[in-house]
Amino acid sequence: MKLTDTLKSKEVKNAYWIITGRVVQMVLSFLVSIFTARYLGPSNFGLVNYAGAYVAFFTSLCTLGLNSVIIKDFVDNPDEQGKAIGTTIVLRAVSSLLSSIMIVGIVSIVDKGESVTIVVSALCSIALVFQVFDTINYWFQSKYQSKVTAIAGLIAYIATSAYKIILLILQKSVVWFAFASSVDYIVVAICLFQAYRTHDGPKFQFSWEKGKYLLSKSYHYILSGMMVAIYGHTDKLMLKQMLGETSVGYYSLASSVNLMWCFVLQAIIDSLYPTIMSLYNNGNKEAFERKNRQLYAIVIYVSIFVAVMFMLFGKYAVVLIYGAEYEPSADILKIIAWYTIFSYLGVARDAWIVCTEAQKYLKYIYISAAMANVILNLIFIPIWGAAGAAVASLLTQILTGMVLPCFIKQMRPNVKLMAEAFILKGIK
Repeated sequence: MKLTDTLKSKEVKNAYWIITGRVVQMVLSFLVSIFTARYLGPSNFGLVNYAGAYVAFFTSLCTLGLNSVIIKDFVDNPDEQGKAIGTTIVLRAVSSLLSSIMIVGIVSIVDKGESVTIVVSALCSIALVFQVFDTINYWFQSKYQSKVTAIAGLIAYIATSAYKIILLILQKSVVWFAFASSVDYIVVAICLFQAYRTHDGPKFQFSWEKGKYLLSKSYHYILSGMMVAIYGHTDKLMLKQMLGETSVGYYSLASSVNLMWCFVLQAIIDSLYPTIMSLYNNGNKEAFERKNRQLYAIVIYVSIFVAVMFMLFGKYAVVLIYGAEYEPSADILKIIAWYTIFSYLGVARDAWIVCTEAQKYLKYIYISAAMANVILNLIFIPIWGAAGAAVASLLTQILTGMVLPCFIKQMRPNVKLMAEAFILKGIK
């Protein structure tokens, strides 16, 4: 059997397990989120998501950019996998603890006197500490064993859903719901660690030399990740300060509805990532570029189809499922749906960037995009409210994915691949 046929078989099986696991998770999440959103109402729902925006913002800092390079390191240095995982976990654990402290400090200043907001943010930030164990997930991905991580994620979703259902039955306050995301990551961490031991994963080791090496490859992603976080989550933070938590609730619901299907794109990207790495390492440039085009084309046209569905039926779905009080979310959803195309093209681009070692150019793109996003939010939020934040995010993603890279010579080949994917050129 040819290498490409073997890789194709593995990536299909890999994607099957990821998608199957995510489908079940999506159904559970969808059902529970309906009752949760209805119970909390736009204001409290917005408060939880406001705190979650801080967590998401600092997540990019906590990963230290290592998640973007560790799979390649597994492939390049198979004898040092235990050292790579152990070192990454330690480095991320330190940064996560510091980030949790910073979140509480920032919220205490920005939202001074709002004790509930501070407590909710503190409870949400606990998730950062346990996120470090998703490093193990990348080890399973590198071996095309996403069946394991899919099962771990499913168990975590069941536990988190059960936790939320209990809170709904007991009619607990918003503070209890703030801890839900932490429950998710705690269970995932336990499951992944146990699965790693069961599959005889290499012993964890910590090495300063390995840490320095990984950081030398990933440090470009740290600043880039922070800039991505700024234009990815500043909208919620600015909406809270400019219009209040209710607007954050409308915006967050629209984002949540849109994200419910994005696991399909993430599963495909995760499955093709090792294949793209292998094709590049084997010097097969033609196959490498074709595989990238195929990935981009899938992201583009699946996203367009879903966006059109949301344009046609989004309002009816939101009102029917979440209630009339969330109707303002429908207009926001129609805009955010188009955001997905460019957002996930950026995610899919990571494999090409790592292979071609173009990481150092990302900081210029993302710094420019972050500045543009803040300015666009300042312009559009006063005009269109939460829908204005959605417009700002859409324009920022277009700038990041297709416009700004054109001004960097080394990034133009990737823009060309994306453009060819749009017109379905060279994907066969």
